[in-house]
Amino acid sequence: MNEQEHVDTLIQHGCVITLDPARRVIEDGAVAVKGDRIVAVGETIALAQRYRAARVIDAHRKAVLPGLIDAHAHAGHAMLRTIGGADGEAWTAACEAIYTRASDEAFWEMESHLAALERLKAGVTTGVSLLGGGDSIMRVDDPVYARRHCDAVVRTGTRSIVAVGPSRPPEPRAYTRHGANGAVTRDVDFERMYDVCKDIVDACHRDADDRIQIALTLPVYAPEHYPAVAAYEHDYRREAERYAALARERGLRMTQDGHRAGTLDFAHREFGLLNAKSFMSHAIDLTEADIAACIETGASIVHNPSAIMSIIGRCPAPELIDAGVTVAIGSDGAAPDRGYDMFRHMWQCMHYHRRHFRDPNVLPHGKVLEMVTIDAAKALSLDEELGSLEAGKLADIILVDLFKPHLMPMNMPVYRVTCFANAGDVCMTMVGGKILMEDYRVLSIDEGEILERVSAVADRTFERAGLRHLLDAPPTLWQRSHY
Repeated sequence: MNEQEHVDTLIQHGCVITLDPARRVIEDGAVAVKGDRIVAVGETIALAQRYRAARVIDAHRKAVLPGLIDAHAHAGHAMLRTIGGADGEAWTAACEAIYTRASDEAFWEMESHLAALERLKAGVTTGVSLLGGGDSIMRVDDPVYARRHCDAVVRTGTRSIVAVGPSRPPEPRAYTRHGANGAVTRDVDFERMYDVCKDIVDACHRDADDRIQIALTLPVYAPEHYPAVAAYEHDYRREAERYAALARERGLRMTQDGHRAGTLDFAHREFGLLNAKSFMSHAIDLTEADIAACIETGASIVHNPSAIMSIIGRCPAPELIDAGVTVAIGSDGAAPDRGYDMFRHMWQCMHYHRRHFRDPNVLPHGKVLEMVTIDAAKALSLDEELGSLEAGKLADIILVDLFKPHLMPMNMPVYRVTCFANAGDVCMTMVGGKILMEDYRVLSIDEGEILERVSAVADRTFERAGLRHLLDAPPTLWQRSHY
């Protein structure tokens, strides 16, 4: 008998949903992990004979999946959930006030801890986070805020692509730094923002064994939808040119938040922002020229089915997929009214497009699972390393507990995971071979301590911003059909 090969971890007796090229679903399957890599995936009986493991994990009655990928969200937003009720203008104004003038280093650190913790517990092992938002207001007056954000992700143990770029015009924009000696406000122009973004790339890109990567982002130029921005076309054009050059120079990805009819085509023809490493978000009501630009360049689309933009317009995700464009799902989390539960967003995606076409056959369950795993990895140019359970890939693995009333009886596992599971069913999360959560208990950080600190920082931030009134329920909350 051949001597058994040593591995660090053997996950066995699970229902392994591989997302590999053959899309194998192995009913009594196993995954062998050595170091930070998967070394084998197959039947339990075969792998148990072949490998001797330092740690054996019994995945009986559990689904074994690659870590989920959230391809679009916003740093900062986890602290701003629900504020302003249904008043979108108030919420956007609050983002601007907090991100530029009321947030300190502790805010960006604790918000990052909170978001990374939520993702970890939801089985999201890789996430994209723009460093700000609320109509393209970025915290790029000083690299310290990105550094604090990245450090919190590193301590939590997950992976993050942090997108940085300029705030939307006009410039300069007032930013306030809060320190031990008080607050100092200064005007920050596009030159300073660009220098800060370069500093962030230098300091953070490929940090923590590549678990932190930096992407570049730019506000979307859309004068046909927002006529006031036409006055700043020169600014948009100049910033697009130099950020695109920086992306080429450093080999960075490019993303944008808020594309809609005509803007993808314009970004391609006029700004040269679309290529195989671009992933563009929302993309509602696209024109034929927009879709053609994605096909021509290999750019990917991130669909956010739970976002407000998906209420005011529709991302033609099925049409894009049929045209050969890679489409991932993003949470657009974590505010004002959504979170990082990618199971929720898969379900929303299916029903959103089925209702549009009045056809329950649109977007099969396996396809939406691909959109948060292997397709999302491809959109982020990570499919050689992540997105499926295959030998040689990084060991980002989650277990979903199927032995629950809403997931029984245990048959048709792909349907159960996409239709009925939720973030609370993830019982184990592994990133790069390291178990970060087991039996629902987070091991990498002190969850209780993080939540206590988050509450204190949020209270201080709302007080400093003078926005505590936005936490009050609106008078139209009850007994009406509309706010």
